[in-house]
Amino acid sequence: MYQIRFGTDGWREIIADGFTVENVRRVASATAKWINQSGLSKSCVVGYDCRFGGEMFAKETARQLAYSGVRVILSNGFVSTPMISLAANKLQTGAGVIITASHNPPSYNGYKIKAHYGGPAIPDEVAILESMIPESLIEAGDSFDTFLENGMVEYGDFETLYFEHCLNNFDMPAIEEISKGLVYDAMFGAGQSIVKRLLPKSKILHGNYNPGFEGRAPEPIVKNLPEIGPIIAKDESFVCGLATDGDADRIGWFDEKGNFIDSHHLILLLIEYLSTWKGFNGKVVKSFSVSDAVQRLCDLKGLEVITTKIGFKYICEHMVNDDVLIGAEESGGIAIKGHIPERDGVWMGLVLMEYMAKSKKTVSTLIQEIYKKVGTFAVERYDIYLNNELKQNIVNNCKNNSYTSFKNYKIVAVEEIDGYKFRLDNGSWVMIRPSGTEPVLRIYAESTDSASAFAILEATKSSILNQ
Repeated sequence: MYQIRFGTDGWREIIADGFTVENVRRVASATAKWINQSGLSKSCVVGYDCRFGGEMFAKETARQLAYSGVRVILSNGFVSTPMISLAANKLQTGAGVIITASHNPPSYNGYKIKAHYGGPAIPDEVAILESMIPESLIEAGDSFDTFLENGMVEYGDFETLYFEHCLNNFDMPAIEEISKGLVYDAMFGAGQSIVKRLLPKSKILHGNYNPGFEGRAPEPIVKNLPEIGPIIAKDESFVCGLATDGDADRIGWFDEKGNFIDSHHLILLLIEYLSTWKGFNGKVVKSFSVSDAVQRLCDLKGLEVITTKIGFKYICEHMVNDDVLIGAEESGGIAIKGHIPERDGVWMGLVLMEYMAKSKKTVSTLIQEIYKKVGTFAVERYDIYLNNELKQNIVNNCKNNSYTSFKNYKIVAVEEIDGYKFRLDNGSWVMIRPSGTEPVLRIYAESTDSASAFAILEATKSSILNQ
């Protein structure tokens, strides 16, 4: 029987290969057992995004949960991951499940577990659930319609729940003025409906149902978003751009000139807005690959910084148990105080537009103000697809301290929180880490500007592939 493993953010596999109805039912059986043993409400919210087969897999999940004695509230259409997390929190269910492979290519689907507090289940709990996955298929008994008729499964409107939550937490009239100049790329994902509802005057790209995503992975990084920048650059009436990934928990952002603004800069803007404008306090929790500029800004503000392994579940654990201002990843996953402990691309977009409205400043102006405090910087990334043997050889070389330099860049220190971050003699750093969800080796570099960061990436890539 196929062995199911949860990565940094859920279980993901290729549809009809590892991701089958039978395997989904195996995971759902374990989810039910986990909920039943938790001491919490024996109930679960279940949803799905815009990927192929999402509704079918969600119904099979609901059927298996109901068969195991867990009452299910199933979304009445596609929803974002944050909507499921919010629903689990607001409706006080024992857990939440969303069928999604997030930003992975269209051939994938996946299964994410959400806890009752409205965020990812913490690593220890995920490990317990994973250990409960049966080796053989468990029969789910009655049909989905039977469970619907007897009340073990019912439908819920999670989008409206989320919509009303937004109305209660934002200055929507101020945001509406900014949204007239917003270009939003839904990437054919689950954010399309709620953004049309919240920001009806914005310009929408790829806001229709297309589970093939036109062959493009729905990850909101600059190479996957070729349309937004030129649209903004050609028309001065547009002042910003927003993109969200397949399940709308990650953000991509553009300034009024059509320039892509990466997550490192967004994290700094959000810290500045939340602390200075909103008067919030708390710790800043960031993943290992986030810019050092965050530490510099927090030092100026007297905010404690905690660095975690890659994967939002590690950040979430701190947000649930501590007073956290912001929890953030390099990959566009950000959560803030005042919302659930969950990444949310749409929510972050609303916060940034509110910041623009309150400050009456453009994104580029706000970033220049940040540079005056922390200095200029750039973080760049390469994703290198390698066979497993070569990838493992490189990881072993990192582990055994085989690298003393990458071309002309001398290594002066190594940090190993998650992957390997090499501190260089020029004050920059480069990090090597195998992906936990894809057959990829990621290389990150930070320096004073983009050209310098790319030079470090090139030197590192050449060194590790030709050694």
